Amino acid sequence: MKVNGQAMRTIWVGEDGETVLTIDQTRLPHRFEIIRLATLDDAARAIRTMQVRGAPLIGATAAYGVCLALRADASDQALEHACSVLLATRPTAVNLRWALDEMLAAVRNRPRGERVAAAYARAAQICDEDVAINAAIGRHGLALIAVIAGRKPPGEPVHVLTHCNAGWLATVGWGTATAPIYMAHERGLPVHVWVDETRPRNQGAALTAWELGHHGVSHTVIADNAAGHLMQRGLVDLVIVGADRVTARGDVCNKIGTYLKALAACDTGVPFYVALPSPTIDFTIDDGVGVPIEQRGPEEVTMMTGLTADGRLETVRIVPEGSAVANYA
Repeated sequence: MKVNGQAMRTIWVGEDGETVLTIDQTRLPHRFEIIRLATLDDAARAIRTMQVRGAPLIGATAAYGVCLALRADASDQALEHACSVLLATRPTAVNLRWALDEMLAAVRNRPRGERVAAAYARAAQICDEDVAINAAIGRHGLALIAVIAGRKPPGEPVHVLTHCNAGWLATVGWGTATAPIYMAHERGLPVHVWVDETRPRNQGAALTAWELGHHGVSHTVIADNAAGHLMQRGLVDLVIVGADRVTARGDVCNKIGTYLKALAACDTGVPFYVALPSPTIDFTIDDGVGVPIEQRGPEEVTMMTGLTADGRLETVRIVPEGSAVANYA
């Protein structure tokens, strides 16, 4: 996908063949910065602090975290320790566990001298597979958008609503929910995206809007609570969201607030789609009640960061001192 007109992925190995580079998403949309991951702790911190986020990208980062750990120590004990540390960083996205299982399978039975090269090779494959899967999602979703476009007057855009960031920033490339949108845009189909701001971390306003803008896709940021109003007025043609985990029977767990969009879509007859890669399916769980829901720190709700008129990044408090806060993510 494109940043300032240049194609790039969200994560890649540096010129030294060892260090891992990725975009610091906590600095977006106001700063575009690349961070270096050189150790297991660097990879774990990047996931935990959401410098990288989104289920597929978390999995890819964890895979490279294993590579970085094995560079320092290729023993069985170090391998198990690395997987334990990385698995504890985020509880909800099943891609994390899947990627670690894949890395274990790729290196566990190899001689220590071969483990680092095997790990980097499998991590690279995981990244390539993610791009291919998301491109396939895009092709399937493009067909849905094309049908709707065919029913509209010439030039009138297809209005897609999305929640949170299931774009290429959440994956290695293309994105899940955004892949059909990008393909429609590149095919020349008029498409417009309603971007939920997605409180409390504002991944829609900060990330989805940023990447759509860099790719030249028409979009409008809305307050989360405006989505139902737009559906009620016939201003949404379809909803496409991503997923952190999907159970064996199809229960979907995604960013908080997705359920409310699904209810509004059901009430107004708007088609609602979940775009997910196969590693997001957890075949060990049937009922969505069994999916662990991450509860993050209260500061994500009480505080907000933005750009001041003179170009400074400032964080301010928006909730009264002493008020209790729950942050179901």
